[in-house]
Amino acid sequence: MNSLVVNNSFRFIGLVLLQVLVLNHVNLFGFLNPMIYIVWIFLFPIRKNKSLFLILSFLLGLTIDFFSDSGGINAAATLFIAFIRLPVLKAVLKKTDFDYLLFNLRAISFGKAFLFIIILTLIHHFIIFSLEYFSLNSINSIIYNTILTSGITIIISILGIILFSKKK
Repeated sequence: MNSLVVNNSFRFIGLVLLQVLVLNHVNLFGFLNPMIYIVWIFLFPIRKNKSLFLILSFLLGLTIDFFSDSGGINAAATLFIAFIRLPVLKAVLKKTDFDYLLFNLRAISFGKAFLFIIILTLIHHFIIFSLEYFSLNSINSIIYNTILTSGITIIISILGIILFSKKK
């Protein structure tokens, strides 16, 4: 089996286990719950089949929903950021920086990778909290929780990417 497939499989399983066994039980300041399982979407190779990526992203979110008893909101948010990942990446990177076949998140500049992670994390968390509250009367809570939870998720995600992925 291809080492890329093995690495992505271990990353998928590892992030799901870390999320459901540890991070779902951590509530910083009583309400902040880091959602680092989305790192799998950031690091998945672009050159792979888009349909397979969308299916696996949906399964990632559905697995988190199953263990979190959250009714599909993680699956919806995860599928959405998987769908818009390539357009966001193209918007963040200049055409000269973007090599479709050789893309690696660690190979681009830190600022561009950071912006890419911030955009997708904020969108993901906004969808999560919008579907959780499901009321325009709670827009302040939605925005507040989105910003704070995204901040802690981004910090942990970037530290994890730096520590646990190879720079090419």
